[in-house]
Amino acid sequence: MAALPESQDVLHVGELEIRLEEGLVLATGRALTLSVREFELLVALARRAGAIITREQLYDTVWGGELRPGDRSVDVYVSKLRGKLETALPDRRFIHTHPGFGYRFQPQPSRNVHMEAAGS
Repeated sequence: MAALPESQDVLHVGELEIRLEEGLVLATGRALTLSVREFELLVALARRAGAIITREQLYDTVWGGELRPGDRSVDVYVSKLRGKLETALPDRRFIHTHPGFGYRFQPQPSRNVHMEAAGS
């Protein structure tokens, strides 16, 4: 079987390199420790970077089914993933919540870090 072109094997979003075949995420060259669900969630978000994705769409893509009323799985895993990304790259915000709509994945400078840097 021929190797896939790099664009299908690796996603680059901001300072993140997501190696799909390896299940590996690098943040400025450092590997992140993500669970399988967190990795799949990151891939689902990164493939649609800049677009708002509903909780139902994320659940269908990552868990493979219909989101049941009251199920907070997506929110819990988004929170865990957001924390890991922001710990690895504290000067960036990656996952943006749009209440009533869903989540948007778009690397942006964190406002707090810019204010701290300006004060130094």
